[in-house]
Amino acid sequence: MDRDWMYSQNRISPEYREKVNEFLNYSYRDKDISSLIYCPCKDCANRFYVNRNEAYSHLIVRGFTSRYRCWIYHGETSTPIQENTMATDNTQVHTNDSMVNMIHEAFGVPHGIDSGANTEHGSGPNEKTKDFFKLLEDAETELFPGCQNFSKLSFIVRLLQLKALSSWTNKSFTLLLGLLKEVFPELENIPGSYYEAKKIVDALGFNYHTWDSCPNNCMIYRGEDIDLEKCCICGENRYKEGGKKIGIKRVRYFPLKERLQKFFMSSKTASLMKWHVEGRSDDGVLRHPADSKAWKSFDENNKDFSNDKRNVRLGLSADGFNPFRTLSTSRSTWPVILIPYNLPPWLCMKQPFLILSMLIDGPNGPGDKIDVFLQPLIEELMLLWNEGVLTYDASANEMFTLHAALLWTINDFPAYANLSGYSTKGFLGCPCCEDKTKYLRLCNGMKTCYMGDRH
Repeated sequence: MDRDWMYSQNRISPEYREKVNEFLNYSYRDKDISSLIYCPCKDCANRFYVNRNEAYSHLIVRGFTSRYRCWIYHGETSTPIQENTMATDNTQVHTNDSMVNMIHEAFGVPHGIDSGANTEHGSGPNEKTKDFFKLLEDAETELFPGCQNFSKLSFIVRLLQLKALSSWTNKSFTLLLGLLKEVFPELENIPGSYYEAKKIVDALGFNYHTWDSCPNNCMIYRGEDIDLEKCCICGENRYKEGGKKIGIKRVRYFPLKERLQKFFMSSKTASLMKWHVEGRSDDGVLRHPADSKAWKSFDENNKDFSNDKRNVRLGLSADGFNPFRTLSTSRSTWPVILIPYNLPPWLCMKQPFLILSMLIDGPNGPGDKIDVFLQPLIEELMLLWNEGVLTYDASANEMFTLHAALLWTINDFPAYANLSGYSTKGFLGCPCCEDKTKYLRLCNGMKTCYMGDRH
């Protein structure tokens, strides 16, 4: 397709004006006429949202931004073929469409949004605009001259995926990058270490917080306590002995808001997040938590929450495991996982949709003090319940305020005691029966047993 007209010097000619209108018709082919789109003029350069009339005026007065023959910001998914121009321009980069789409989803930047959304005219998609366009540049940069299969970003993402799936160490990943650059000098675009590669993809929203914690599980060193070197409760040292300040125990927290927003930034998963209302058969058969009395009672008592089917219902699961897979090493690491129950039953318990919220380091489990580590999660859940977070719904092409609620926890009996604070041992060990618990104490081992009880 010949698009030399885009860079015509005569922008007042009828032919140019007609082509601009054809471009705008293409951009608005599946959008409401009042929607906003990226302005591809020289000054805006696909950074700012404008309406149709403003886009037309900008393109007539200023012309198109350079090297925009492929309209990737306006719904085009492949590079147009030039009729009269051979692909001899070495500066023309190959666009990796899947990477571009992933970046748009990660930043919540649609190709056009509802004009009623809270988007300030001319202010760009969000405060991370600089990171957004840097990632787009990496997604459109060839891995090496002439490479059509990988861009710089897609190659780094694939390598990091292999590292995660194969349990490579950070050092081995860095050594591999060094070997690749030594064997293939043309790979000048790839980073030189794991930390450089991680820094490139951090802007996609897969980041997390790492905090030191008291070895006795008394506190987390964050907020006002981030500079303390001793526990203000038990007085235990924060760091290991030696010159470097390395925390004895650490906790990793993965922010929840960004991860919930990502469910709605893809039109496919955004539609699935409404399945509990739109796709479920309400025939009295218990197939999904939405069929339960607890779910329906919650909806009945919280109308403001249940009126929007996109609001997320969560379950929480926590338990300890030995990460070293050997009985000779005693260590307990506790993951805290959130389950989004808006999804259909064949998806909500699948690994890609489970949300890792926290990872509490060992060597010992948090025990009854797990509430200390849950503080950042509770704070974020309270924010999502009371205020919500502005989110883009790709399936409806609009912004909305997303709220979330934690409905229940899933755990074994010992973890139930840790999370609830109710002792599941002794004569009153059953949380259902309480003082009516039927127990038997063994004569020799003095162990309390609960005979003939199926709770």
